[in-house]
Parts: sequence; structure tokens; C-alpha cells
Amino acid sequence: MAVFTEVSNKEARELLRRLQLGTLKELRGIEGGIENTNYFLTSDQGEFVLTLFERLTAEQLPFYLHLMKHLAHGGIPVPDPAANKSGDILHSVAGKPAAVVNKLRGKSQLAPEAVHCAAVGATLARMHLAGRDYDRVQPNLRSLPWWNETVPVVLPHIGEEQKQLLQSELAYQNHIAESSEYTALPRGPVHADLFRDNVMFDGEELTGFFDFYFAGVDTWLFDLSVCLNDWCIDLPTGVHDAARAKAMLDAYQSVRPLTAAERTLLPAMLRAGALRFWISRLWDFYLPREASMLTPHDPTHFERVLRERIAHPIVP
Repeated sequence: MAVFTEVSNKEARELLRRLQLGTLKELRGIEGGIENTNYFLTSDQGEFVLTLFERLTAEQLPFYLHLMKHLAHGGIPVPDPAANKSGDILHSVAGKPAAVVNKLRGKSQLAPEAVHCAAVGATLARMHLAGRDYDRVQPNLRSLPWWNETVPVVLPHIGEEQKQLLQSELAYQNHIAESSEYTALPRGPVHADLFRDNVMFDGEELTGFFDFYFAGVDTWLFDLSVCLNDWCIDLPTGVHDAARAKAMLDAYQSVRPLTAAERTLLPAMLRAGALRFWISRLWDFYLPREASMLTPHDPTHFERVLRERIAHPIVP
């Protein structure tokens, strides 16, 4: 959510006019994130989030935007993209593809307890089931093929011990992906980036999932593993928090019980989730793009998480 592209008040006013969302009161850039340009857009009709897409193309974006609308209409608490008079939800601002969504109520819970993890688990399972009849298909663009392409790019920037871990884990994940158990995993649209700062709470009430721009069709278990790797660990050390993990898994399974293949491969998918974000953070850290307010995340965090997942596999 860094600011790569500057948006003027005039451009924001014109966008609000096209979307019939009132008169501009405030336009404010959002700090954090590394992929897109984001602004809080406040009008006399409410609060919205304006996103300008810096990497995703106009051909790729309908999958994400229509997925959000599909889930919102299916009762899942997610932002609902605003349409113009013609019904279009993909717009253009400052020469970039753009979208406007309603701002969710509440704030991110950055120090979650078991009750918050349970709410995430249950809502994630509901989201997976609600996406089963979504009729657009697009792969998770940051899945195994991207890992295989990106690891050689980041290897020159890291130490020998890190290289060995990165290469051995990538080989392991390629092996897992060829297994019959992996082929049997249930699949569908996934969020794939459901970290603490991509969920809103009002007290203990979960008010929404947002930032769906890493979504794609992948295994539901991978999506759940990404959540477990962020919500259910001690952040400084990467150590597993059993109580929070149990709360999330129990709540998820109260809506959609895990299959036998999912239970078998949970330890491997927890490692896959850690590997995915270690690779992307290495890439963002050593090969950054210039942007206002851009602060790359520390890549060593997910190295620690991966080492923990290898040393202490979690068996459901």
C-alpha cells in the first residue's frame, strides 16, 4: 500500500463524480505494503479506499474485483467494488487501472488472541465455500512456478547457509507438488495473503477481509497455512502458538472439516507458506521499486518461521 503513483485532488473528484459517490472531502495516501498505490478517499457520502494497480494488468484484474463482489454478495465480509453507470468496476486513474471499494469498519488486530484466530478460521472456511461457484479462473500468481523463477534471482544476495535452506526447501516443495496427496487437496479461490493487517475487527467482531490482490485459485490448505503462519506464532521468534492455532483450526473445521489429504500435508503446506513469503520478501528487499512511503518487510522473519516449521512440524 505504498504510493507509487501520485493522484491529484482533481483526479479524485472526477472519479467520485463518475461513480456517483459524492463530493471529495479528503484524499490521503496509505503507508505500508509494497504492491499497489492506495489512498483513503473520503467524500460526503462515506469513506472509501482507492487502489491503483502497479503490477497487475487490466486483463488480470477482473478476477480479483469480481471475486470480491461475488463474496460480498454471498454474505462474506469483504469490500464491494464500486461500479459506474455502465456497471464497470475496473476504472482508470492517472493512467493506471484502479478500483474503489468501501472502507471496512474497525481496525486491524495486531496482537491477536485465540478469539480473534477463531473468527478468522471460521470466516476463512465460509469464504472458501462461498467461492466454490465463482466462475472465473486465475492461478495464484505467487505459487510454485513463481518460486522456481524467483529463487535464482535472489540467491546472489544471500549467505551460503540461507542459499542451502532456500534451495533445499524449494526442492522439497516441488517434490510435494508432484505427490498424489497434493493432487487430492481441495481447491478454489483463496486470499493467499490474509495477514493480521488484512483483517478488520471491531472489538472481538470480525468486520472484514480485504486486500485480495494476491488471490487466485490454489489449495484451501495453503490459504489456511498462510493464516496459521501469521496469526498463530510469536512474531519475534516465529515459534508456533498452540492455543491460537487450535482455536483457528477448530473454528475452521467447524465450518469445513479438513480432508485426510489436508491433514497429512498440513506440515508441508505450513513450510510452503513460510517459503513463499521468505522468497517474496527477499525479492522486495534486494530488488525494490522506488515509491513514496515504501518500507520493505524484513525477509529474515519468514526465514525464522520456515526453520521453526521444519524443526517442529505441526500434526493436526
